[in-house]
Amino acid sequence: MTTSTPSTTPTTPATPTPPTTPTSPTASETSAAAADAAPPGTATATAPPPRAWRPRRSQRSQRSQRSSRPRRSLTPGRRLPAARLAGPLLVLVLWAAASAAGQLDPGAIPAPWTVLRTAGHLWTEGTLPTDVVTSLRRAGYGFSIGLGAGVLLALASGLTRTGEALIDGTVNLNRAIPTLGLIPLFILWLGIGETFKIAIIAIVVYVPVYLNTHAALSGIDSRFVELAEVQGLSRWRFVRQVVVPGALPGFFVGLRLGVTGSWLGLVVLEQINATSGLGYLMFQAQNYGQTDVILVGLLVYGVFGLVSDSVVRLIERRVLSWRRTLSS
Repeated sequence: MTTSTPSTTPTTPATPTPPTTPTSPTASETSAAAADAAPPGTATATAPPPRAWRPRRSQRSQRSQRSSRPRRSLTPGRRLPAARLAGPLLVLVLWAAASAAGQLDPGAIPAPWTVLRTAGHLWTEGTLPTDVVTSLRRAGYGFSIGLGAGVLLALASGLTRTGEALIDGTVNLNRAIPTLGLIPLFILWLGIGETFKIAIIAIVVYVPVYLNTHAALSGIDSRFVELAEVQGLSRWRFVRQVVVPGALPGFFVGLRLGVTGSWLGLVVLEQINATSGLGYLMFQAQNYGQTDVILVGLLVYGVFGLVSDSVVRLIERRVLSWRRTLSS
């Protein structure tokens, strides 16, 4: 039996390959190599991409807390309709409740229904309508003159150095003198008729209008003036396009103060040698101890002041609708 021995074939040694420069595999090559090396049916994990810079954990938590926290509004809130009537209505309700509970002396402070009944009686007699028309006419004349004088003086003083030197100091001197202290002097100059009453009301009105309008003119940014000079605007276009819009906010503040001042001055002036008007009505009621008639006059003055101020605020809101302020 012959035994065959296996013949071995000599193997040729492998030729060494030249060394190559190692290159770092990319993320996609690494993930592909891992997928090829893994046995079939085995889930492979893809290598994450290179990590970008991330903030620290404390910074991330602070930012997440800020983003999750609801933003708090700092504005006054939504404007309520007829909200300015809430205060007067509350006073009226407290007045009525105290009168009904007997906490107020009817001789000193009559009940609201007593005052309304007296107002109706004066209206049907014709006394109250006549006095109201007379007071409105006096306040209207004085307010118109004071408004025009205040605006013109503010423009002359705010736009020229000569006008400022001649006008501003004089107006501030007039402001330092109590206006009601001028009544005896104006009576000697103008008599005790209607003229001196209208003149005093005009002085009461023009001072706040001038001061606030002049302050607004002085506060206009000089860059707007330089821009108007570069654009070659004329004097009239400069006043119309730069001065007037810049001075309107201050002008409306002075206008509101002037409207209120006209009613305050009228109360005093109509008690000096007058034969009609709400002040005269209140003065006559004082002589006869008619507290309800005095309260009627005060309520009418209050209604006039509140309505006129509301009208000015409405005009201001419409004219300055381009502004974005805290109240809007």
